[in-house]
Amino acid sequence: MTPYLVKSTAVGALGGLLFGFDTAVIAGTTQQLTVTFNLTSFTLGLTVSIGLIGTVIGAMSAGVVGQRIGGREALRIMAVLYTISAVGCAFAWNWDALLAFRFIGGLGIGGSSVLGPVYIAELAPAKWRGRMVGLFQINIVIGILLAYLSNYLIVLLNLGAAQWRWQLGVAAIPSVLFLILLYGIPRSSRWLVTQNKTDEALEVLKMMGSPDSEAELREIMDSIHMERGMAAEPLFKRRYRLPIFLAITIGLFNQLSGINAILYYSNFIFAAAGFSQVSGALQTVLIGLMNLFATLLGMTLIDKLGRRTLLLIGSVGTALCLAGVAAIFYTNTHLNALVWLLVAYIGFFAISQGAVIWVYIAEVFPNRVRAKGQSLGSSSHWIMNAIISFSFPVLAKSSGGLPFAFFACMMALQFFVVLFLYPETKGITLEQLQHKLGIN
Repeated sequence: MTPYLVKSTAVGALGGLLFGFDTAVIAGTTQQLTVTFNLTSFTLGLTVSIGLIGTVIGAMSAGVVGQRIGGREALRIMAVLYTISAVGCAFAWNWDALLAFRFIGGLGIGGSSVLGPVYIAELAPAKWRGRMVGLFQINIVIGILLAYLSNYLIVLLNLGAAQWRWQLGVAAIPSVLFLILLYGIPRSSRWLVTQNKTDEALEVLKMMGSPDSEAELREIMDSIHMERGMAAEPLFKRRYRLPIFLAITIGLFNQLSGINAILYYSNFIFAAAGFSQVSGALQTVLIGLMNLFATLLGMTLIDKLGRRTLLLIGSVGTALCLAGVAAIFYTNTHLNALVWLLVAYIGFFAISQGAVIWVYIAEVFPNRVRAKGQSLGSSSHWIMNAIISFSFPVLAKSSGGLPFAFFACMMALQFFVVLFLYPETKGITLEQLQHKLGIN
């Protein structure tokens, strides 16, 4: 593993850290934003979900931008968008400006969620690729933890009415660092081949430590030639109906678990249960730590226990934890158990849904439509994320336990859908899996 490979992968994965930080940092500001801008449950939901609308647009358009100008250059654009968003939110002069800058940040999040893993995958040698792309997911979780920790430390500074500005604005520091570091890494060899810059592509392969760079260059050229011949293959054909169902439903259930409602509104949830602002901010750090540890555990179990088994375990665990949270809000008793139920919930989610979703979506589609299939599954995930994030405060206002009871029911439903309809993809080749799914 060469220094160039380590550096390039680390920089590419830093986009994941910004992704996690920028999505979760809003959790610490919901109470102050509600007071500062006199937000209703509807407008609070819009304030949180506007960034996710930007994320959907960014994710759907980033692939085209990346193909045209290259992953490295496209990531630079995302870093600029992150920076503009962080500085703009810190100095937002009214609610409309805050919405605009959060939308811009969403574009950066969506773009980097597509471009970061692709850049790493295109750059890394085959034997390191899986673990290196996995670094992006780990960095997302680290970013979420750092956002919660940052929020907690800023609360301790007692900055008064300016607190939310600091919490949102501090993201400018890692985003500027990300932008600077992007000027010290190469363009991906795969993209260079698509631009007929084969000499430069060969140099990059040598820098990345390819054992036989000339043979790998020929493989890339052959692969790209084959993909161009398959580009016209449509996704929505009868023989792909099961992979399409699997990709859409796993994306939907990932969000119907309530994961991002809890990550985005964690301080809001603890405040509704009677916790102080400092105490609530500290509880979210505990949730972030569990998210990190359970994600690492999930990545070690996914090839041992299997994708389907992890999803079944996660469905039962998250359903029971969510039912317990709903009971606490309905009865207004055992409030001290709330944080432990949410920590356990995060653990069950991270070892199942969190570890499985992107791997599973990538596996169930054949090569000729894999990119389109991943885009479909990702879009169902982000669109449902925006819907849940927008509607959560509205539902929670009518009944604190209602959204958690709904999420628990969705996890119970997921258990039976996975049990009866999801195939296990562990330990079989992609070609064998296509036969198993009825794809000729």
